[in-house]
Amino acid sequence: KFCILSRMKLVILYHPNSEFSTNTESFADNCRQRTTKSVDILSLDTPEGSNLAALYDLVEYPCILILREDGQLVNHWQGSNFPMLDEVMGALNS
Repeated sequence: KFCILSRMKLVILYHPNSEFSTNTESFADNCRQRTTKSVDILSLDTPEGSNLAALYDLVEYPCILILREDGQLVNHWQGSNFPMLDEVMGALNS
């Protein structure tokens, strides 16, 4: 099947028991309300979360990733200063 536009998804990596967990979960919920695209929130304590962090050499958390369907990193934000929701949605929908 040939597809001109690649599908994007949003992945948020975080530590569920950190001081930023509530803000991170709220940010993920707000993202889900603004898009029909996939929004996943993953704990860094899981194999999938820690593998993604290692794959993209991420060192600050929470981390917001925009990924193509094939796993190519399109954009990311690291650390507790969350980007504007419109900025993330713009990258996700581009």
